[in-house]
Amino acid sequence: MNMIVNLLLILIAYLSGSLASAIIVCRLMGLGDPRLDGSGNPGATNVLRLHGKKAGLLALLGDLLKGVLPVLLARYLDAPAVVIAMTAFAAFIGHLYPVFFNFKGGKGVATLFGVLFALNWLLGLLYALTWVTVAKLFRYSSLAGIVTAILTPVYTWLLMPHPAYTICNLMMSGLLLWRHQSNIRKLISGAESKVGTRD
Repeated sequence: MNMIVNLLLILIAYLSGSLASAIIVCRLMGLGDPRLDGSGNPGATNVLRLHGKKAGLLALLGDLLKGVLPVLLARYLDAPAVVIAMTAFAAFIGHLYPVFFNFKGGKGVATLFGVLFALNWLLGLLYALTWVTVAKLFRYSSLAGIVTAILTPVYTWLLMPHPAYTICNLMMSGLLLWRHQSNIRKLISGAESKVGTRD
């Protein structure tokens, strides 16, 4: 029975992550599909650039919640650490490769914050503070995500040294960096868009 519950938690997390908030918010608000304009990324930053603060904030909130809620459910049910870590990973993977949107999702910055905050509020706080600090200093959302991803495994090792959390968070950080390949190239060439500007 416990195995079934654990598998259901992971499945629910993936399906939750697959709810592409940016696309859903834009459809409900009658706005253009973020996959067809701007950076083409179905994420909160692109929605913010294309459609303004209200839509961007709603997309961000959705991306956060779909990471937070499955992990909190797993913790509430007192699942083993390995299952909680896998639930977090599944929610993140759902955002990157959503089953409801042809497996073409966002880059995972906000959803990663959501799962980290649900795992350990201090871990989430460090993630958020790092992102905000880098974004404020350099005004590049992508750079903030990249730097934060690099530091997240370190924060995890310090705050949650259980191997399951360290490995899963390392994998999520690695995937986030991989999803930012084009941004890294643009940053190097000076072609990356800054926060507050349109592509």
